[in-house]
Amino acid sequence: MTVTDAPVRAEIIQDVAKLVPLLKSHALWSEQNRRLHEETVEALADAGVFRLRVPTRYGGLESSARTVIDVLGEVARGDGSAAWVAGVNAITTWMACLLPDEVQDEVFADPGTRLCGTLSPTGMCVPVDGGMVLTGKWSFISGALHSQWQVIVAVAPAPGPEVSFWPIMTVVPMSDLRISDDWHTSGLRGSGSVSTVAQEVFVPQQRILPLPLVLAEQYASQANAASPIYRTPLLPTASALSVGTATGLAAAAKEEFFERLSGRKITYTSYENQSEAPITHLRVSKAAMLIDEADFHAHRLGGMLDAKGEDGSPWTIGDRALARADMGRACELAREAVDILSLASGGSSIYSEVPIQRIVRDLHAINMHALMHPATNTELHGRILCGLEPNTLYI
Repeated sequence: MTVTDAPVRAEIIQDVAKLVPLLKSHALWSEQNRRLHEETVEALADAGVFRLRVPTRYGGLESSARTVIDVLGEVARGDGSAAWVAGVNAITTWMACLLPDEVQDEVFADPGTRLCGTLSPTGMCVPVDGGMVLTGKWSFISGALHSQWQVIVAVAPAPGPEVSFWPIMTVVPMSDLRISDDWHTSGLRGSGSVSTVAQEVFVPQQRILPLPLVLAEQYASQANAASPIYRTPLLPTASALSVGTATGLAAAAKEEFFERLSGRKITYTSYENQSEAPITHLRVSKAAMLIDEADFHAHRLGGMLDAKGEDGSPWTIGDRALARADMGRACELAREAVDILSLASGGSSIYSEVPIQRIVRDLHAINMHALMHPATNTELHGRILCGLEPNTLYI
């Protein structure tokens, strides 16, 4: 199976598109309850959304980056928080597939396994016989309330005679972690991105992979080594698997705006129909073009990831910086488009039941994410264009 398996790609995108009305119907509940509605989770699972990056040998889809981007875009049309959780699941599932095959056998023993996690190394490991003992707290764990495993990055003693430390990556069952319900936010409220806590949790040695090896693309899986999906770099992969939520939210805002446009007037003016006002024409055209531009950057990123995965061509530092820049630019353009449509939606759009105000808050939250922050990614890209070294390991 290759990442260009068009029938599978078309089928899952069509299946997920059919879920949009259901996702919309539960979006307000999810926001109010700060977690995804169970019917939302079940519907996404039944459609295969949580199997996008699971290997085919475990019943997964091994979907291309472009497929993930388009699937997340459809999910975001219904609920941005649901799309965000699905995107995090795709990234952390892919990360688990870099671990030794016997670890994957354990993680994916249940075909319905879902994963969550973060790249932040906010825990510490202490070596013991047979592995390490893990203690720490990780925040922004999207999907933790509906997952069975968490991908964890922590700090551990590095090998060698000198005292030094390096980050490691591992997976831990959610049953070994404690949930800290601290998700009280302005955006992506429905994602249930709570914190998780480990208190002296034993991690077997075979589950541990030094993060520097991951960043150098020295992965531990032999079964996945020949798959185009699992031989791409971590940061470009995470970038591509994140961006569909932003572009999908922008598309959702456009749909919501035009659904409410008919019959609306511009209060305190002579315009009985907002659709007849030149300012409306200028706004919707600009927003539509921004959304198109966001889609361009998202799909260029996904296309580059897929093509290099297929042909095995090397990733230059310029390619890696461009991947981050494409993601940041897509998020920025999507936010700009939604801000225009929101400001043109009138005072009644601030009510909770009107989706566009939630879309605005979700997109602003995405643009503040450390990995997706447009200014950070633009600066990184500019540094590389100017011949400087990157000022981050996350490239």
